[in-house]
Amino acid sequence: MGQVVNDSARFPAAQAPSQMGWPEEAPRDVETLEEFLSRPTPAVVDLMARLRGDLLLLGAAGKMGPTLARMAKRATDAAGVSRRIIAVSRFSQKSDRAKLERWGIETIAGDLLDESFVDSLPRAENVVWMAGMKFGATGNESLTWAMNAYLPGMVCKRFRGSRIAAFSTGNVYGLVPVVSGGSIESDEPNPQGEYAMSCLGRERIFEHLSRAHGVPVTLLRLNYACELRYGVLVDLAQKIHADQPIDLSMGMVNVIWQGDANAMALLSLEHAASPARVLNLAGPETLSVRRVCGQLGELMGRSPRFTGQEQPAALLSNGQLGHELMGYPSLPIGRLIRWVAQWVQAGGEMLGKPTKFEVRDGRF
Repeated sequence: MGQVVNDSARFPAAQAPSQMGWPEEAPRDVETLEEFLSRPTPAVVDLMARLRGDLLLLGAAGKMGPTLARMAKRATDAAGVSRRIIAVSRFSQKSDRAKLERWGIETIAGDLLDESFVDSLPRAENVVWMAGMKFGATGNESLTWAMNAYLPGMVCKRFRGSRIAAFSTGNVYGLVPVVSGGSIESDEPNPQGEYAMSCLGRERIFEHLSRAHGVPVTLLRLNYACELRYGVLVDLAQKIHADQPIDLSMGMVNVIWQGDANAMALLSLEHAASPARVLNLAGPETLSVRRVCGQLGELMGRSPRFTGQEQPAALLSNGQLGHELMGYPSLPIGRLIRWVAQWVQAGGEMLGKPTKFEVRDGRF
């Protein structure tokens, strides 16, 4: 299976920027957690000082959107510049909109599949695309394709004068040998299942319109962002805490602190290009699920139970290019593991959105 590195002792905190000031212990409440998730790195502050124009975030009420928007706002304020930060979503949860507005972020509510609504949105020189559909895709394939492949065409048409950072997924690569070090940006996609195929469709639409109209685009293949209320590590910790068996068939995984993924997404705006540029957003380690569970179990005083066996292929991405262009993640994986264990053990708030990272047939 190759050597697996997932121990903070092998990736010491000295490699992370000391100015971020991450504490040893997990945040104790959601307010502090969201402050951590939205804390801008010095590189993001510098970017916001250089970047021209307003920032529009489409699909901003999801798991990452609110703290990414807040990070952009905090970095803009720290840079001492004036810029509109505008979050767009249906805002089915009124509390999400109210929170963003408390943070000084403008909000616009509407259905992004309504072309007249998209056409009514204010122009912005910088756009972050976060809309899309994953869970519930099986059995609702037409809506999945509409959200993931049709809507990007409307967005590119409306914002052809903007630069766009568009979230995609590492699922477009498909399973690769665990000894490969993960898929790199130049690898041929091999999507499995309609969700992954529709996400590749999204990328192809962005690519075509980037070429046809000269729209600078970055396509961000993310897997997997993790905070303390959701993510692969949270899924594992909750199962250990509940004494539920953990399926080892997807035996290796990538994880990145969501705050670092937020920062990289914003920094990617400066790397947008025509033709569109692909960038992986992934942690630097290939993590063994078995070993991570061992660490979590030790921290939580519980013994994990397993089912199945590690398979020779997994969904893995190599994030080296992104780290070279946008910086090494600031939060070491060992500390994130410890934070997750402490949060779950303390009964911290959860979003109730399992990642389903163990799915191997692409059916979500």
